[in-house]
Amino acid sequence: MISEKVRCGWCGTDELYVKYHDQEWGLPVKDDATFFEFLLLETFQAGLSWLTILRKRENFRKAFDNFNYKEIAKYDQAKIDALLQDEGIIRNKLKVHSTVTNATLFMEIQKEFGSFSNYIWRFVDNKPLKSVWKTYKEAPATIAESDALSKDLKKRGFKFVGSTVVYAFMQATGLVNDHVTDCFRYNEV
Repeated sequence: MISEKVRCGWCGTDELYVKYHDQEWGLPVKDDATFFEFLLLETFQAGLSWLTILRKRENFRKAFDNFNYKEIAKYDQAKIDALLQDEGIIRNKLKVHSTVTNATLFMEIQKEFGSFSNYIWRFVDNKPLKSVWKTYKEAPATIAESDALSKDLKKRGFKFVGSTVVYAFMQATGLVNDHVTDCFRYNEV
């Protein structure tokens, strides 16, 4: 049963969406494993609804070794072929290949900066940006910080990291607090 709390309008009344909104979306992430999970999911979401990805999240978790980027970076063609046959995930050849590439590059960033968290939080001066939207429709598709992060990730060789995808990633992982001002989560995160 969904409570009568005021929430961001995008989550509607779908219980999975509401749970995600209430427990995860916008909560500042510091853990590299969580960052990689959201990076993987957001890149697969490109061109699809987030609810589609949430409904397949556990399938992704199982298919991609619990989002373990160290394992994913070692995937060979046989594993990639198996993923492309897995009906539980989005079977997009370019996105599956990009996940392996992104896992490798993710670890390169860790080596350079000590952690992916250290790297990414620099793009928001190490504190979440706090928006002041009255409705979720006011939020833009990109911001200057997502443009800068997207550009840097692309320069490093990451795939499926356009500014819109990166902005959604930043919102999900709490680098940006885009809860609407009357949402009960606005001040909690």
